[in-house]
Amino acid sequence: MNGDFTPDQKRYLEGFVFGLDAARKKQGLSALGLAGSEAKPIGPDAPHFLAQDEATKAGKKLADQEKWKREEHPFDAYPRLRDQAARSEFPKPADNFRWRYHGLFYVAPAQDSYMCRLRIPNGVLSHWQFAGVADLAERFGGGYAHATTRANLQIREIGAKDSICIVEGLQDLGLTSRGAGADNIRNVTGDATAGIGHAELIDTRPYAREWHFHILNQRALTGLPRKFNVAFDGGGAIPTLEDTNDIGFQAVEVAAGAGVEPGVWFKLILGGITGHKDLARETGVIVRPGEATDVADAIVRQFIAEGDRANRNKARLKYVLDRYASDGRGLAGFLAKVEERLGRPLTRVDASFILPRPAQDRHAHIGAHPQRQPGLFYLGVVLPVGRMSCAQMRALAAIAREFGDGDLRLTVWQNLLISGVSERDLDAAKAAIEAAGLGWRASSIRAGLVACTGSQGCKFSAAATKADAEEIAAWCESRIALDQPVNIHLTGCHHSCAQHYIGDIGLIGARVAVNEDGDTVDGYHIVVGGGHGGSGAIGREILRDVKAKDAPNAVLRLLAAYQAQRSSAAENFQEFAARREVAALKAFAEGLNA
Repeated sequence: MNGDFTPDQKRYLEGFVFGLDAARKKQGLSALGLAGSEAKPIGPDAPHFLAQDEATKAGKKLADQEKWKREEHPFDAYPRLRDQAARSEFPKPADNFRWRYHGLFYVAPAQDSYMCRLRIPNGVLSHWQFAGVADLAERFGGGYAHATTRANLQIREIGAKDSICIVEGLQDLGLTSRGAGADNIRNVTGDATAGIGHAELIDTRPYAREWHFHILNQRALTGLPRKFNVAFDGGGAIPTLEDTNDIGFQAVEVAAGAGVEPGVWFKLILGGITGHKDLARETGVIVRPGEATDVADAIVRQFIAEGDRANRNKARLKYVLDRYASDGRGLAGFLAKVEERLGRPLTRVDASFILPRPAQDRHAHIGAHPQRQPGLFYLGVVLPVGRMSCAQMRALAAIAREFGDGDLRLTVWQNLLISGVSERDLDAAKAAIEAAGLGWRASSIRAGLVACTGSQGCKFSAAATKADAEEIAAWCESRIALDQPVNIHLTGCHHSCAQHYIGDIGLIGARVAVNEDGDTVDGYHIVVGGGHGGSGAIGREILRDVKAKDAPNAVLRLLAAYQAQRSSAAENFQEFAARREVAALKAFAEGLNA
């Protein structure tokens, strides 16, 4: 045996010295100067270190989060997370950021506890997994869970000592929270009726699942410049909101004569981030479904190389694309870089060869709907602004087991579907849902009601969005009957977790001054006319600083004006709003132009 190191040993030592040098530099010490310490970093974290180095060479100051990632990768810090849990100790800021890589968010001062966010590809989990999450939430959390706008679940009010119990308990269930927060690729969303929808073009479950496991097993795809969202829409009746994602794969049918094999492909759209007033943009690229993971990987790696490591407010894919547009390279320039990484050209077709997509139904996520399988139905269950008690979760799991196919499907509309219910069992399943204190029917207002966690559980929120959403729905439902669905979205802060800009009516939390002493109360700015999919649009602001107590009346006035002055019974709220100037819509909301 000679004295030479193996290649693996060399990589380990180089990585160790590189990380040690980074820590010494932070403390103002010089580098160790060992052989190889000046070499370029290698290993899975190297692309991130190289991008950071390019930023500092350009005279930029790295964001604190970039420094924390470099000093100690959050996955390497797991033993310290265990130690903190053993001491019942909550994290300081650097570790609060790191523990989000494990799905744990310390949410003080809103709650002196952790919130844990899961990863559920395409939003589908089994009845026993769902009941298992309820058990964890009851034993280690606050006794409830929230369904999110990424077809996901969150457990809240977790004590410091129980953080490890939650993380490892989820893994025991075949679930995970790994990479569910911070600078990572978030939960992979897909078509809610994948495999069961009448109109769908493709079952997105295998593609969402493949991408999910690709992320989990590629450390280089963690530690991005900022969070990253990917969605797969299969053409089903329930919108997936893929145009609000950094990468959207949108199933389309390509006609013969386009120069490619006709059939179902994914259309590629990029750069959606509605909190920054942008929907994903068309690329002209189509992707074979089996190549979606490779294409997404190349896009993410290009984002890793070029995303902003200094300014967190502009560290999303949208801003990389904006830079390409501003310097004349355009979207084509970015796609050329992606092609270099792929080692082959992307496929492009003229838009005229893409057939119209199946129509979507804004009420398809609520109530009983026939599946493509004869004699079977799915039931869309209403979860009041996404909240479920553990008892309700167990009841839903039992309904899925006894009357359905055993699966529960979370949607981006903060509700869930129970699939595979036979026609003979529909009435019994509906009765069981009602017995659990939940509903399978909803008004045109409540069916499209979406709210983020709000100030009761998030330190960024300026308003109690979930409670306010319930007040708005109760106030309006008792005073107006709508024959068209209306989406009302309440979000607590600029992060726009409830995507207020794409609601027919969107409300974003704001602190509203009530006197000259600087006292404030919960309130909102109001936007109207947003949309998604074929009617995608960013809502226009019509009112600022509306007190939360006055928001129900403002929404009611808008709905009443719509019902009274729409051009026909077929005109939806977005179309009604689009025909009017901001001043007129503001007057409606203020009751000045009824």
